[in-house]
Amino acid sequence: MAVARITEVVGGSPKSWDDAVQQALSRANKTIRGLTGIEVTKMNAHIENGKITEYRAHIKITFILDE
Repeated sequence: MAVARITEVVGGSPKSWDDAVQQALSRANKTIRGLTGIEVTKMNAHIENGKITEYRAHIKITFILDE
């Protein structure tokens, strides 16, 4: 029987929320093995002079714990 864990990661991008999600997932892939799914829980942005300068995506990542 597999046991999973969920951790939250925040990714940022100057391009889009989609890219912010991809940045978070790419970074998690470097250090976490056994990724099985993600849930986008929140999206927000940093604004300067009335314009979005950074899109941010908060995601929950599910991964299987090693035996």
